[in-house]
Amino acid sequence: QVQLVESGGGLVQAGGSLRLSCVASGSTFSRTNMGWYRQAPGKQRELVASISNIGGTHYVDSVKGRFPISRDNAKNTVHLHMSGLQHEDKAVYYCRAYYMAREYWGQGNQVTVSS
Repeated sequence: QVQLVESGGGLVQAGGSLRLSCVASGSTFSRTNMGWYRQAPGKQRELVASISNIGGTHYVDSVKGRFPISRDNAKNTVHLHMSGLQHEDKAVYYCRAYYMAREYWGQGNQVTVSS
């Protein structure tokens, strides 16, 4: 069982930056694929960025160049560094872990962008 605890969301002005963090429990983090998803009101949850256990990354087109994802295996942590935030980025952001054909989700973190 993997537990994920997220932090770092909040309110930011358009054009501003936030960093989301997700800390995973257990000893398998370095072998776990991690991702950040988001869900805006009335929309389906979508993948924002992912990072594999060996560091390969993938991004949805709308955040490429703005939301780099990184991981620190020594701290069981994955980060989403968000910059140039836009109104369209407002959503609840979720951390996801995928290991041994099982997925685990964080509790979600609200990101709100104001003008």
